[in-house]
Amino acid sequence: MSPRGVAIPDLRERLFSAAERVVARDGAAALTSRAVTTEADCAKGVLHTHFSGLDEFVAELVLDRFARSARQAEALRAEVGRATVAENLQGVVGTLLESLPPAVVGLAMTRPAAASHTREGFRSGAPAFDAIQHAVTAYLQAEQTAGRIPAGSDAGAIALALVGTTHHLLMTRGPAEATDTAATTRRLLAVLLGG
Repeated sequence: MSPRGVAIPDLRERLFSAAERVVARDGAAALTSRAVTTEADCAKGVLHTHFSGLDEFVAELVLDRFARSARQAEALRAEVGRATVAENLQGVVGTLLESLPPAVVGLAMTRPAAASHTREGFRSGAPAFDAIQHAVTAYLQAEQTAGRIPAGSDAGAIALALVGTTHHLLMTRGPAEATDTAATTRRLLAVLLGG
């Protein structure tokens, strides 16, 4: 355990990662501030020192993971002209699905105070699926300019369909369905990209 009074580098991420492990291993009902701090190997009260309570912590975890996902989607621009368009999009969808554990998102939706705090974060400009959709649209438009997808393709509609499907898969898939999710995404991309 970290010594009392000693600053812990990247404490937020340490607590967030610990919460994800608790939920993945023991289920959403097992998520308590004590479970998180024990998993993170921190003092019992450290979560309440940095967050007003478990609901704010859960909401901040969800907001953090959405922001991370948006940054990962923005990195698609660097992939223009590399691999295939389908492979690049498949990669970002896989990353998005891994970065937002369904149980954590579900937890934020079932705790009214956490859901309210999350919605307020989105209203205040925290990145969410719309930021991811814009990043995918920009990537597809760049691939159009490069001639790798037809000029007549509706980049915005393709991005909406892909991000909407990713959202659906995120909210409905179980832990054992990763293979099915990848297959579903490949089929969708084949339809959206015309082959």
